[in-house]
Amino acid sequence: MLIDTHCHLDAAEFDGDREAAMAAARAAGVAGFLVPAVGIADFGAVAALAAAHADCRHAFGIHPMYVRQARDGDLDVLRARLAEGSAVAVGEIGLDGYVADGDMPLQLRYFEAQLKLARDFDLPVVLHIRRAQDEILKHLRRVPVPGGIAHAFNGSRQQAEAFIRLGFRLGFGGAMTFDGSRRIRELAATLPLSAIVLETDAPDIPPAWGGGRRNDPANLARFAQILAELRGMPVAEVIAATGANAVAAIPGLASLRPPPAWPAESGCAR
Repeated sequence: MLIDTHCHLDAAEFDGDREAAMAAARAAGVAGFLVPAVGIADFGAVAALAAAHADCRHAFGIHPMYVRQARDGDLDVLRARLAEGSAVAVGEIGLDGYVADGDMPLQLRYFEAQLKLARDFDLPVVLHIRRAQDEILKHLRRVPVPGGIAHAFNGSRQQAEAFIRLGFRLGFGGAMTFDGSRRIRELAATLPLSAIVLETDAPDIPPAWGGGRRNDPANLARFAQILAELRGMPVAEVIAATGANAVAAIPGLASLRPPPAWPAESGCAR
């Protein structure tokens, strides 16, 4: 099953054609979407998407690049929403060392608090990681959680293996489509297939053919084809394996129900 494990369908970029974008993805073979929140202002929207679409699931979390917008009490709101039981993961959470004014101490406070919530609710996490792989690994060892997904993975092989040992799958998407992304493509080609999931991060991280346009979840089918080419294996096997990996990482995705008209896996990627 072809699953987009990271897709911000609630983003304003989709306000004009959200249903059409989802329909185009389904027509391309995408059988499910995981939509993570980036702050409490998004919780209602991602939950509503999941409630309205049987092939959509959601996660609640406070993104590291949005912690400065958070207020006292937001973590209490997050705890209350997690207690409702509808979210399949805690996310998008993590650390971002790329942004110069990212306020790392504040990011660390929110990250550790959200790891503890994931531990308390026995939920996997969806991780945002930029220039912070080792710091995130350190905190995951301090606060063990039930695995999850290292979104848009761009670390080293050693770091990849460390995440895998902790029970995480690694997300590959638009960056993998660029010939110049040699390290990412090498990891996608040679890491155990059991460790890989597919994602778009739509509307962000457009692929090589994007031309600066919005990234759409329909691109996931071509991502599966590229991963298959990098690994020298049939695309149907890649789709089956990465879908199974997504469910293993986020067990709540097992209840995804693709629309009746969803095409057979053998015709997903063209």
